[in-house]
Amino acid sequence: MNADYMPPLMFGGLVIFLLLGFPVAFSLAAVGLFFGFISIELGFFTTAYLGNLPLRVFGTLSNDLLLSIPFFTLMGAILERCGLAEDLLEGTGQLFGKIPGGLAYAVILVGAVLGAITGTVAASVIAMGMISLPIMMKYGYDMRIATGVIAASGTITQVIPPSLVLIVLGDQLGRSVGDMYAGAIGPSILQILLFMAFIAGVSIFAPHKVPALPAEALGERGWPLYWRVMKGMVPSIVLIFLVLGTIFLGLATPTEAGAMGAVGAVALAWINGRYSWVLIREAMSNTMRITAMVIFILIGSTVFSLVFQGVDGGLWLEHMLSGLPGGQVGFLLAVNIFVFFLAFFLDFFEIAFIIVPLLAPVAAKLGIDLVWFGVLLCINLQTSFMHPPFGFALFYLRGIAPKSVLSRDIYWGAIPWLLLQLALVAIVIIWPESVTYWIDKGTGVDPNSVRIEVPMPDTGEDAPPITFN
Repeated sequence: MNADYMPPLMFGGLVIFLLLGFPVAFSLAAVGLFFGFISIELGFFTTAYLGNLPLRVFGTLSNDLLLSIPFFTLMGAILERCGLAEDLLEGTGQLFGKIPGGLAYAVILVGAVLGAITGTVAASVIAMGMISLPIMMKYGYDMRIATGVIAASGTITQVIPPSLVLIVLGDQLGRSVGDMYAGAIGPSILQILLFMAFIAGVSIFAPHKVPALPAEALGERGWPLYWRVMKGMVPSIVLIFLVLGTIFLGLATPTEAGAMGAVGAVALAWINGRYSWVLIREAMSNTMRITAMVIFILIGSTVFSLVFQGVDGGLWLEHMLSGLPGGQVGFLLAVNIFVFFLAFFLDFFEIAFIIVPLLAPVAAKLGIDLVWFGVLLCINLQTSFMHPPFGFALFYLRGIAPKSVLSRDIYWGAIPWLLLQLALVAIVIIWPESVTYWIDKGTGVDPNSVRIEVPMPDTGEDAPPITFN
């Protein structure tokens, strides 16, 4: 048997396992080991090569960067229950409520703020759905617009730092998380503007679908309006600085920033009178489940990728993708279409751990900036939350929405926002500077060109200077 047949057979075997309903992590490991033993028997590589597996697994588990994932997850789980979203939505909703589409604008802006401090879709969608959906229903918002804007603004979390997706992609692409976060600033702003432009269009051409709040709904409720807005915004800004500001300024690593964010979330829960051992236990339980899932997928993908590379799967994939017509553009279009449809069956963690390490060498060989490539994939991956069968944002919303809200309205309502997310993918491909402009360019000096000459002391003899290159 020729080794050239092994890579496509491995992919085919993985697809069969997934279609049969086996968990992804165990499917990856089983396919990897099965084809690994076959490859040893057929002489494609030796037993010693497979002996590298324990070292790779240990290297994965000892990666300090991945320790930031449980910290950010814990922070998001606590903030979901600490009352911060209520303060933000109440104040911002009344601030914009006097204009058509005001509540929708508020949901988009609060979704962006929550995304910048939680990093998790579940926290944003559940919090905003429970608070804003009943108000939108009460004042006559079109149900598809209401459910769509809540689900979509929750998925902004996947692009806005400190997104867990950006952490994973940075690790898999071999790029710093700080650069990934900086590169995501421009697309995050563009995504918010696209969403707000859509609501503006609806308010102009179909204002009855996004009515302004009546005067009685804008009455003062105890504290003045601007005080309620500041009450929600100031803690958010402080927490955003703790998490993102310290990373951008080089004062903390993502793991250290995540730890500070978790402590800040506990402090906010205590300030809002929501702190309890029940809250902490539930948040830690949720964090444990997500972290365990990530680790098992990582181990499974490590087994699969080791065997895949051992049978020259990387070269097979490189030859297949680098020969596409159109060069870089053809490669980017093919990859993004492939990832979009793959997201119908795999979630973003699985795609990041399985597919991205295989695509990165091809992208690098084609001269594509890997930070830009990673941010582009991150934008594409957020669509996985908005379409079936793994549209988790839609599932979260269905779980907390009243029974009077029809499931078909939730799914149909997601389509315009899904198209807006795909429009952002096209914009970033056409306009790479939307990502690269925000990345630190360094000094522009090639370290290899630096030449330092140290003259010798004057001893009366002609001695050559000592040169360091």
